[in-house]
Amino acid sequence: MSLILCIETATKLCSVALAREGVVLASRDLESEKHVHAEKVNVFIDEVMKEAGLPLKELSAVAVGIGPGSYTGLRIGLSAAKGLCYALEIPIIGISTLHTLVAAARVRGASLSGTCWPMIDARRMEVFTQQFDANGTARAEMEPLILDPTWAQENSPATVFGDGADKALELWANAGITVVQGVRPNASAMAQEAERRYLEKAFDDLAYLVPAYGKAANVSQPKKRTA
Repeated sequence: MSLILCIETATKLCSVALAREGVVLASRDLESEKHVHAEKVNVFIDEVMKEAGLPLKELSAVAVGIGPGSYTGLRIGLSAAKGLCYALEIPIIGISTLHTLVAAARVRGASLSGTCWPMIDARRMEVFTQQFDANGTARAEMEPLILDPTWAQENSPATVFGDGADKALELWANAGITVVQGVRPNASAMAQEAERRYLEKAFDDLAYLVPAYGKAANVSQPKKRTA
């Protein structure tokens, strides 16, 4: 019987869940503008294990969201997952945060019609997104995208959701696109995919699993001091 800890920290949501054979036993979620991942992720891990009355040594694997999303959030979540897997000598399972968003929408019973675009906020009017069909199958690669009326009109009819979609409600209304508000990539929504991957032994390399940030970091060189 599999027991999988799921961790998702790619967005402003810090989310942890514990699932046995794909059924969630306990979960914790906190969405905050303050990005509380570093403060809360290990606390949440401890709380879900205690709520289920199970020790960490019983874990079969750890599933972790690998983005796209926040650089800091992803590093915190992946570090926590890798630390547990290394210490407990168990496999790690990296799951796309966009796939988890689709699963979260389906768990909520959202009516997904036409093409579906889960969207993760990338600041201003930019999002990370990926095209899925109504059954939750990916139809294209992930891409950063600047939202504008032209894109909305060219891709209507469609269903959009996620914090990236929630920030552009006026755009969707004018284009006739359906928006499902309030969908977030909860760790609970990772449980079924994590279980499938565990049964198929589709594990990731613990040493080489890295976040899919979505785009390169904007790093600038410090200015040289003048004498």
